[in-house]
Amino acid sequence: MALEKALEFLEAGAWQKAHEIVQAEKSSLAAWLHGIVHTLEGDLDNARYWYRKADRAFPGPEAVQQEIAAARRTLVDAV
Repeated sequence: MALEKALEFLEAGAWQKAHEIVQAEKSSLAAWLHGIVHTLEGDLDNARYWYRKADRAFPGPEAVQQEIAAARRTLVDAV
């Protein structure tokens, strides 16, 4: 699954590789991961945009690791 691979990249801090995957996906989960990508990148305006697309509140850069963990739980629960 592409989003699982993107999440693995995010967990490893490889946001550029994750970005290549999530920008090709259209789901709400992909939008959330896209928001996380831009948070890691430091592009917070773009991160906020993707969080809105995912219908999620933007928690800010200090919560990025918690967001990655929450996305992992969501992905696991979806399988």
